Amino acid sequence: MSCWQTIQDYALRSLGIGERLLPREDFTLCEQVTLIGSGLLWNIYFGTLALLAGFFLATAVAVGKGARNRPVRKLSEWFIFVFRGSPLFIQFFFAYFLFLSLKSHVAFFDPFTSAWLGALIVLFLNTAAYSGEIFHGALRAIPKGDVEAADAYGFSGWSRFRRIVWPTMLRLAWPAYTNEAIFLFHATTLVFFSGFPAWRQKGDALYYANYFADKTFNPFVPYPILAGYFILLTLVIITLFGLINRRLNRHLPQEARRGLRLRVNVIR
Repeated sequence: MSCWQTIQDYALRSLGIGERLLPREDFTLCEQVTLIGSGLLWNIYFGTLALLAGFFLATAVAVGKGARNRPVRKLSEWFIFVFRGSPLFIQFFFAYFLFLSLKSHVAFFDPFTSAWLGALIVLFLNTAAYSGEIFHGALRAIPKGDVEAADAYGFSGWSRFRRIVWPTMLRLAWPAYTNEAIFLFHATTLVFFSGFPAWRQKGDALYYANYFADKTFNPFVPYPILAGYFILLTLVIITLFGLINRRLNRHLPQEARRGLRLRVNVIR
């Protein structure tokens, strides 16, 4: 089988398009690169949707943590504490069995036991907690003079938050938030090693890399391929977030703009 034929057969296999059966023997480099790349589509799916939805919840949690209303403040604090204080893998485990229990009583929860929805919800809540703490720190770091100037110009309430507080918060938090986004995409590799099953052997990039490592007894081919894919994905994230960072700081002189720096989270 030619490499082009392999790409046609397996490039979208993780989405259920193409060959149903995985190769069983005589694995080629092209097959490994293609199938691991196919699985990466799931990592991109989980990371992108969780990041987009988590951004808005994180903003609400950050504001809630700084609210004067005690119940709102405590709810935000405990939300951050629970999801930051427990390992992500354990959150997957408990969420799966929670959805499984609910499914036995209410049919509505049936899709929640599937990785595409249940695991996505866990990632969404987890990144919202971490990002909420980042945004809260940025809110506290906003110069008092900016808020006083907004008051002097007649801004108050929602208009002050939307035009002054929120943009300043994003400018201060964006470098740290970029690192959170990178870690989130890396954390998506835990999905199919948690309780959520891979339907018909259609998993993510690490799922296929592990498959080849088990079959060939040689992890030094599939895992470097996997690492290469995630390095490329990280470069894409840094580029996109760098463009947004430039947009957020477009009013500043060139020498005063804060560039993005990659700081890898070794332990979380």
